[in-house]
Amino acid sequence: MPKKSRKFKTEVTQLLDLVIHSLYSKKDIFLRELISNASDAIDRVQFEALTNKKLIGKGEAWKIKITSDEKARTITISDNGVGMTADEVETNIGTIANSGTRHFLEELQKSKKGSNAEFIGQFGVGFYASFMVADNVTVVTKRAGSEEPAVRWISDGTGTYTIEDADKQERGTDVTLHLREEQDNFLQEYELRRIVREYSDYIGFPIVMDVTRTQKGENEGDEEITTTEEETLNSMKAIWKKMPSEVSEEEYNEFYKHVSHDYTDPLKVIHYRAEGTAEFQALLYIPATAPMDLFWPDAKRGLQLYVKNVFINDDCEELLPSYLRFLKGVVDSSDLPLNVSREMLQDDVVIRRIKKGLVTRVLKELADLKKRTPEQYETFYKQFGTVIKEGVHQDFENGDKLKDLLLFASSKSEAGKLASLKDYVARMPEAQKAIYYLTAGSLGQAAHSPHLEALTSKDYEVLFFVDPIDEWVTQRLTEYEGKPLKAIDRGDIDIHSAEEKEEKEAALKGDSETYKGLLESIQKHLDEEVKEVKLSTRLTDSACCLVADETGMNANMERIMKSMGQEMPPVKRVLELNPKHPIVAKLKASLERDSESSVLTDYADLLYSQALLTEGSPIKDTARFSQLLSKLMVEGLG
Repeated sequence: MPKKSRKFKTEVTQLLDLVIHSLYSKKDIFLRELISNASDAIDRVQFEALTNKKLIGKGEAWKIKITSDEKARTITISDNGVGMTADEVETNIGTIANSGTRHFLEELQKSKKGSNAEFIGQFGVGFYASFMVADNVTVVTKRAGSEEPAVRWISDGTGTYTIEDADKQERGTDVTLHLREEQDNFLQEYELRRIVREYSDYIGFPIVMDVTRTQKGENEGDEEITTTEEETLNSMKAIWKKMPSEVSEEEYNEFYKHVSHDYTDPLKVIHYRAEGTAEFQALLYIPATAPMDLFWPDAKRGLQLYVKNVFINDDCEELLPSYLRFLKGVVDSSDLPLNVSREMLQDDVVIRRIKKGLVTRVLKELADLKKRTPEQYETFYKQFGTVIKEGVHQDFENGDKLKDLLLFASSKSEAGKLASLKDYVARMPEAQKAIYYLTAGSLGQAAHSPHLEALTSKDYEVLFFVDPIDEWVTQRLTEYEGKPLKAIDRGDIDIHSAEEKEEKEAALKGDSETYKGLLESIQKHLDEEVKEVKLSTRLTDSACCLVADETGMNANMERIMKSMGQEMPPVKRVLELNPKHPIVAKLKASLERDSESSVLTDYADLLYSQALLTEGSPIKDTARFSQLLSKLMVEGLG
C-alpha cells in the first residue's frame, strides 16, 4: 500500500485538545494506557487462538517491552499481541478518528448520565494520551493470522496522519513516541520503573526493558564490564486473583503493609470473589489500630481500584460509605464502568451494586467476628466503634445490622467490658418495657449520676452513652427488637407496675401539697435558672437532680454543642427534689419558721449547684458556691 495522507474527521483538533489537556490529570498516565492496550492485545490473540492454533507458536513467551532511546528522545512500547490490519488501523486507532468530535462528545455526555459507555481496551482514547508527552507518534503493527503486510501509522496530533505498508514480519504492535521538549524525564529508567510499579505492577504479562549495568572488574586495574540484560519491571503478583487457600498469612500481611503504609499486621483479612449481577474480586483489611487521620476531613480514604489488573486510583471513595473508611485493600473488576479517562467512576447501577456487595460482606464479617471471637471484636470496636456509629445515623438500609454491632458500657457491665443491645435485652426483667440509657461526658460521671437511683432500685440496667457521637446516634437508634430506647435524664420515666404507680401518685400528690410552699419559694428564687421546680419520682438517695424536657436538650448535648463553637440560647431544665431526703424536710421547716430568712435562698443555690455538678455542668458563680460551702462547714462544726 503506497503512503497515504488522511485528515481526521470534523473538529478533531478540538477533540484532541480535550483528550490531551482535559481528560487526564497526570501526564504519566500515557504509559499506563499504552501498557493496558498492549495487555488487551495479548488477551485478544490468546482468545482467538482457542479456535485457531496457528495464530501463536507453541510455548510462546508473552511480554510487553519498553525501549528508551535517549539520543533519539523516543520511547517504544511493543507487544506480541493480536495486531491490526490497515483497515483496522483506520477504523480502530481511536474512537476519535472513526467517530469525530460530535459523536465522541455525545458519548462523554452519556457517560456523565450513567450510561455504560465503555472505553477500556479500545485502542483509541487512551492511545491519544500519548500526545500529552509526544509531538509525534508512530505505530507499526501486523495482524495475527493475516496475509496482509504490516502497517505504519504516523501523526503529530494536529489533525492529519499518514498510513503505509511497513516491514514487520512478526505479529504485534510497536508504538513509538517522540517526546516533546521538557518531557525527557520519561526517558529515564527510574521514572519508567516508577510508573510501571504504580499503575501496571499487576498486569498479567511481564513488562520488560533492556537495562545496562556497568560493574568494576574482579581485580584492581581490570576494565569495567558493561552488560545489558532484559529485566521484568512488574511483579505480576495480584494476590487478590488467587484463591485464599493459595495465599499465606505472611503474604497477606506483607501486601497489607504495602497498601496501607502501616507497620503492624492487620486485625482481619477479607478476601473473596463476588459473582452474579456485579462480578469483582476484593481483598480488604481491617487494621488493628485506628490511623491518626481517621477523623481528618481531608484525609485520603477509600480502596485501591484496579480494572483488569490495571491500577486506576488509590482512594476510590465511591466504593465504600464513609463509615467504613477505615478499611484498606483492593477491588478489581473487569466490567466496572469508568469514564474515558479512567479517573472518575460513573455513578451508575454497577457501582451501586459493587458498593452494596462490599458493605454486605464487611458487615457480615464483623458480625461473625463479634459472635465467634468477642474479645477480638471488642478490640476492633474500641478502635473503630465511633465510625460504626456514624453508619447507624447514615445507613438506613443496613440499620438493623449496624445496631447489632454496637457495644456500650452499662450499669451492670464489669469495668472495661462492653455490652451489646442483644445482651441487654436478654438480661431485661420481664416487667421492663424499655431500654434505658444515659448520655454523659465520661463513664465515671454516668456511673455516679443520681438519675440511676430509681432504676437501680428496680434492678434495671442502664446503658452509658459516653461517646460524643452517641447524642446523634440516638436520633436514629430509637428502638431495638421492638423495645423503645428511653433517656433517663429526659422527661418522666415509667418503670412502675400499675399498683406501684397508683401508690406513687397518691404519695406524690400528698407530698406536693405538703411541699407546695417550699417549691414555689425555690422556683421564685431560681426562676432565671430553671424551668420548673418539682418533686421527683426517680430519686431514692440524692437530694436533687436536673432533668431535660422529653424532647429538650440535655446537659451533655449542650456541652458538646458549645465545644463545637455553636452559640447556644439559655437552656432551662427542671430541678427535681427528693421528698424523702432530710434536707427537703428541714428546708420546709426553715421556711415555716422564717419565710424571709436567707437560709432558704442559700440552700436553694447550693442544691442547684450540686445538681449542676452531678450532671457534669459548670457552676455559674463558683465564688458564691465556695462561700456557701465554707459557711455550711462552719455551721456543721459549730
